Amino acid sequence: MTFKEIIYEKDEGIARVIINRPERLNSFTALTLEEIYDAFKDAWVDKQIGVVVLTGAGDRAFCAGGDQKTKDGEGYGKGAATFDLLDAHSQVINTIRAIPKPVIAAVNGYAIGGGHVLHVVCDLTIASETAKFGQAGPRVGSFDAGYGTVFLARLVGEKKAREIWYLCRQYSAQEALEMGLVNRVVPADQLAAEVDAWCREMLQKSPYSLAYLKASFNADTEHVNGIGVMAKHALDLYYKTEESHEGVQAFIEKRPPDFGKFRQ
Repeated sequence: MTFKEIIYEKDEGIARVIINRPERLNSFTALTLEEIYDAFKDAWVDKQIGVVVLTGAGDRAFCAGGDQKTKDGEGYGKGAATFDLLDAHSQVINTIRAIPKPVIAAVNGYAIGGGHVLHVVCDLTIASETAKFGQAGPRVGSFDAGYGTVFLARLVGEKKAREIWYLCRQYSAQEALEMGLVNRVVPADQLAAEVDAWCREMLQKSPYSLAYLKASFNADTEHVNGIGVMAKHALDLYYKTEESHEGVQAFIEKRPPDFGKFRQ
């Protein structure tokens, strides 16, 4: 399989999906997400693969969300992809949850916005001490009303989840560990080895048992899929508004957004 914006590797039962846009803090385009989806489909049907790792290239970022430079007055463009970014993101989220194999997010830096949602829906998250976590939606004129909110609240509690979304602050790896957002924090130079150790430990377990356990865990929040679909359509419409445009323009111009005029 040939990819332009990700690296896909398979070795001894482990599939590694690496977002390969370090110059953009591994922010994704519609094509990035489409390639992630294709890689996960391959890992799904490969009987030799028992666990999947999702991470970002380099040492600065796991994923900084949607690439704001691909966003215009109509929302995020498709570019060379078949689906637009919102559809592709939904497909990736649903595939991460549905694949009957554990998925580990190896967070090696910034996990922000849509990138933060990617790690949230993974089964496990192992982070380097240099990792940073947070949401950005209300700061740049966007939101995620699906798993990125409901499932996040399952992990950290309602009050903390609302804080994360409403204030758009960034949290250290240690803070993420304390709130239950990640499973383990290790020094940056030990991240790959730690993730590999967790993978190999799970490869010693019954794949059938792991698949059913994952399905059982997912059942509690499966209803969110329908809410997410409605939210995706609402977000698509919202991206065409002046309020959303202000967030993107402010981000590009590196200035605070002026959302006050939209409260009048």
